[in-house]
Amino acid sequence: MSARFDCADPAQLLQGLAEAEAALRRGELVVMPTDTVYGVAAEAFDPVAVEGLLKAKGRGRDMPPPVLVGTVRAAMALVMDLADTGKDLIDEFWPGGLTIVCRSSPTLVWDLGETKGTVAVRMPLHPVALDLLKRTGPLAVSSANVSGRPAATTADEAMAQLGDSIAVYLDGGPCADDVPSTIVDLTGSVPRLLRQGVITVERLREVIPLALEDEALGDEVPVDEVTVGEAPGDETALGEVPEDEVTEAPGDELSEHAIPEDGITGDENGITRDEDFQETGKAAPAGPADSVSAGPGDPGVASRGADDAADQGNHADRDATG
Repeated sequence: MSARFDCADPAQLLQGLAEAEAALRRGELVVMPTDTVYGVAAEAFDPVAVEGLLKAKGRGRDMPPPVLVGTVRAAMALVMDLADTGKDLIDEFWPGGLTIVCRSSPTLVWDLGETKGTVAVRMPLHPVALDLLKRTGPLAVSSANVSGRPAATTADEAMAQLGDSIAVYLDGGPCADDVPSTIVDLTGSVPRLLRQGVITVERLREVIPLALEDEALGDEVPVDEVTVGEAPGDETALGEVPEDEVTEAPGDELSEHAIPEDGITGDENGITRDEDFQETGKAAPAGPADSVSAGPGDPGVASRGADDAADQGNHADRDATG
């Protein structure tokens, strides 16, 4: 039976975070609030847990979840090369409603689905989400809903859709809005807008040059999660999207998802510089690349060696939870 905790109560918040962390380490699922919509989270480096997340939502491997992080350093350990445009976006919009799609680091061993060597990442601007992410490290997070249904903006809505497939529900109250995160693809030579969300095109263009995808500006873009497509040179597909969030409300990902970088400040939101964060990530033994179930056309599984992510404490929504 699922456990539910009222995060407005300090005692329940502490107990809920501890229970959620333990559940995630056991390979179970957790629903948590983000700054966009509620997200359902799984241990990003546990392929069985990620498979359970996709099953709970009723979606296949062709719609991999985005990843939420609690620090910029954790995000940097997941991507191959952020480049200046990515750093500028992180400096300006993280933590917050921006999910970025990057080439994933080849030194990681994970299986989020058919990612084609990319990952959608977001750092959400929500205290409960950040507290949990700093305890666990990067989490695969998709909007808390059954695929094809509206993303949950309350814990009650999430429970009604996902029920006992979730071990722990962290109730952070209703979301301020149901607008998902904005998703930008950084895998090509010019950043591309994949989904229009809480951050407008005008704001993005104040920071970076930006190409627009016709679908990103359409009226019927789903608020469930973002499906990452091919690596640079190929097309990046759109799917459901928290968020934070990736995929991006949580992402929204939580595509409803994103990653912060050193130097990001947000004191007005209670967020300090990255060096003041407890680092969160997943320990990964160094060594030659593993070929864990990787096959032709499935570069989403890479070799493990994320030492930077391991430094972050415990092991490690379009659908970027936001």
